[in-house]
Amino acid sequence: MFKGTKVLDVHGHASAPTAARNWIMGGFSSGYVGASPLRGSRGGGGGGGEEGGGRGANPLSDEAFAEANKRHADYMTERNIDVQIIGPRPFMMMGWMPRHLLQRWCEFTNDTIKKQIDNYPDRMLGATMLPQIAEAPDLSNCLPEYDMCVKEYGFIGTYLSPDPDGRHNSPGMNTGYWDPIYKRISDNNQAIFIHGTNCLDPRIAHIPGNYQVGFVVETFLATRILAYGDQFERFPNLRICIAHGGGALDRFITSSNHRIPRGKDISNNLFFDTCVYDTDYLALMIKQWGPDNVCFGTEAPGSGGAVRQASDNPNQAGVGTTSDNLLPVIDSLTSLSEEDKLKIINKNPMRVFPGFAKALERSPAAATA
Repeated sequence: MFKGTKVLDVHGHASAPTAARNWIMGGFSSGYVGASPLRGSRGGGGGGGEEGGGRGANPLSDEAFAEANKRHADYMTERNIDVQIIGPRPFMMMGWMPRHLLQRWCEFTNDTIKKQIDNYPDRMLGATMLPQIAEAPDLSNCLPEYDMCVKEYGFIGTYLSPDPDGRHNSPGMNTGYWDPIYKRISDNNQAIFIHGTNCLDPRIAHIPGNYQVGFVVETFLATRILAYGDQFERFPNLRICIAHGGGALDRFITSSNHRIPRGKDISNNLFFDTCVYDTDYLALMIKQWGPDNVCFGTEAPGSGGAVRQASDNPNQAGVGTTSDNLLPVIDSLTSLSEEDKLKIINKNPMRVFPGFAKALERSPAAATA
C-alpha cells in the first residue's frame, strides 16, 4: 500500500523452478519438445505430458512452483507492491529459436505464468508470451495462443517484442504486420506491454548482459516508430505501455522539430513504466512523458537488485535498499504532486490495464480508486 492506496505494478516477470529453464535446453539439444508438461492433454502433440501436469515428486511439481512463487510474492511484499502483472522473462523469450520449438516454448512459459497467478490470484495477473515470427506475413499465428490465455487462463494483456529475433529484422510496429494482435487487443479492451528481448548484434557480444543494451535500443525505436505511426488512427482504442521508460529520452528542447510530435494526441494510447532505477533519470523521464502517461513498474524481482549507496546521491531516498524498491523514490520526487503519485502507482495502471480489477476483487481489502 501507498498512503492507503493499492500499489499496482505493470512490470513483473515469471518466477519458476530452475527446471523450467532446463526444459527448453532439452529441446535445443534434441531438436524436439512435446506438449507442455504443465498443460496436460491440452495443446496436442505428445511426449511432454509424462510429468503429470506438474504434480508429484518431480522438478516441475506444484511444491517446486509454490516455493519459487512464494519468494516472488515475499519480494513484492517487502517493497509494498500489492498487485503485479506477470509476463515472461524477456531474455528467456528467445524468439530466434527454431520455429517448431518456439510455439511449444511459448505454451510452456504461459503455463508457468498460469501456475504463478493461480498460487497468488489476489497478487498477480498474467500477460502472454506469443510465438512472434519475424519473417511471417503478420502476427496471425499468435492469435490462438493469445485467445487461449485470455479465455481459459484469464490473462489481462500480452507482451510483444519489437525485435523477437534480436537481429533488427522485424517490421516496424506501425505496419500492418502487427495488426492482428492490435485488433484483438483492442477488441478485448486489453493492453500491450512492449519489452526488448534478446540482442544478437555481434558488435556488442563482448558486453556482459548485452541484452540490456538491446532493451534500450528496441524500446527507444518502438517509442519513436509508434509516436510517428498511424496505428493509433487505425486502432484508436489501442493502448501500449513501453518498458523501462521508453528506452531513452529526448535530448532536444520542446520547440525542436527533432522531438517526437507534440501536435499529435497519443495521450490515450502510449504509456511508459517507471522501471528505471537512477533517481535523476526517473524524475526526468516522468517530466518528459508527463505523469498522466506513466505507470508504476519495478521488475521486482529482476535486474534492480543492486543496493543504493549513499554516495550515489546524498539526498536520495531508498539508500540501503535495492534499486527496485521504487515507492520511496517516487514519493521523494518534489516535482510530483500527491495526485501525480497516486496516478502513477494506481490510477494509470488501472486505466491502461483494466484487468487489475480481477485481482483487486479477490483481495481481502477493497481497492482504493
